[in-house]
Amino acid sequence: MTDTLPPLLLVGCGKMGGAMLAGWRERGLSQAVVVDPFLAEAPQGATLVKDAAAIPAGFAPAAVVLAIKPQEAAATLPLYARFAGGAVFASVMAGKTIAGMRGLLGGGAAVVRAMPNTPAAVGRGFTVACAGPGVSAAQRTLADTLLGASGEIAWVEEEGLLDPVTAVSGGGPAYVFLLAELLEQAAIEQGIPAELARRMARATVAGSGALLAASTEEAAQLRKNVTSPKGTTERALAVMMDPAAWPDTISRAIAAATARSRELAG
Repeated sequence: MTDTLPPLLLVGCGKMGGAMLAGWRERGLSQAVVVDPFLAEAPQGATLVKDAAAIPAGFAPAAVVLAIKPQEAAATLPLYARFAGGAVFASVMAGKTIAGMRGLLGGGAAVVRAMPNTPAAVGRGFTVACAGPGVSAAQRTLADTLLGASGEIAWVEEEGLLDPVTAVSGGGPAYVFLLAELLEQAAIEQGIPAELARRMARATVAGSGALLAASTEEAAQLRKNVTSPKGTTERALAVMMDPAAWPDTISRAIAAATARSRELAG
């Protein structure tokens, strides 16, 4: 089923912005203006401009989606303050708080802060969002449609949860890709030819993710299903699940990423 989306303004059309735009086209996007100085040509179904000053006169977006780097926020957001009061601002910038964005856009701006992840590029993303003060029910519904166009979406009431969300879900694909890298490397170390090692590692990670997505069982149970008593997998897991190995490493990694998300808010 497709919806008819109202006019949208997308600020930044990199990997994440491009993935969201593709999802919107499938939902019946009516009109979109993309602001990105680095794109060579306009994305399908959108008008491309290089900066905020070149946005067509009279264009009134229902939503302004901010898909730029958090380091660019201070210089960029004030350029779009003129849309506050009419549009809802949906931000996918890591670490930038609702209060901080409203300070740059004007205190009356309706802001939704969200954290998606890169599987959005294949329609399998996961986004967690939080609505700020003044976001109407209709604006939240629109944001839900936009952010959910390329995968699942969940909402939280406590904005502070978006920092660990950023660490777990936002960065999570990188950790999974690292696992594929390390499996490939370890296979090569055990004498498996490089091309076979690459295929095997990628297929194993991708297939396991698909099984996890399709199953109603807990991840722990799926792990146990693969683990025969006194077998090879049990021997490997004994190394990985040592308290000083994966349990400690993953915990410290997520804590470090969460701390960095909070630093970016400063």
